[in-house]
Amino acid sequence: MLPWYEIALRLALAAILGGAIGIERERKDWAAGLRTHMMVSMGSALIMLVSSFGFQDVMGNEYAELDPSRVAAQIVSGIGFIGAGAILFLKPATVLGLTTASGLWTVAGIGMATGGGMYFAAVVATVFAILILWALQPIQRIFTSKNQMKSLRIVAKGKTEPKEIINKLLEDEDVDFSNFSISRDSKNLIIELILDKPGNKKLLKTTELLQKEPFIKKISWDK
Repeated sequence: MLPWYEIALRLALAAILGGAIGIERERKDWAAGLRTHMMVSMGSALIMLVSSFGFQDVMGNEYAELDPSRVAAQIVSGIGFIGAGAILFLKPATVLGLTTASGLWTVAGIGMATGGGMYFAAVVATVFAILILWALQPIQRIFTSKNQMKSLRIVAKGKTEPKEIINKLLEDEDVDFSNFSISRDSKNLIIELILDKPGNKKLLKTTELLQKEPFIKKISWDK
């Protein structure tokens, strides 16, 4: 069995490394932030310690067969439930939380590595994870912003027929949208379109003309 100070070191280091990644998620104001990442990492380290050293009292018995990897393996599948809770499906073609879910999965691996005494692997994985989540974000925006689908949100008076707006948009043959949704509240009709060509100049002119219609309240772009 490990001495108490080694156990404390592994649990503390796992919490610190998980917290380093959690700070980045906290900066984005995600529900799974600093404390969640620290708990996942430290909990994974604790389970790894239990898996590796928690059953030594039965070792040597003829009827007992010890597999240290069996308990630890459940972390990999079990963390999927927490990751799934971080994923939000807001509207068609808009899913948030995938990066946070993958971060939690990685943090679990960091905790397992720390609990197993693989300090170097845990620290390097933490550094790489922070680089991926934080340092690479500006580069991702440069390469993907032109290709990402954008959404167009049109708010009209509540009694407006949706076909009046949709027909005007379809008059522009270059308007390509992969999906749209229609909803109403007590005062407004709301139409949201997921655009395939966000940089379409003709669409800008079409929306400018649409803005002049008396039944249109507001047109906004998701940039």
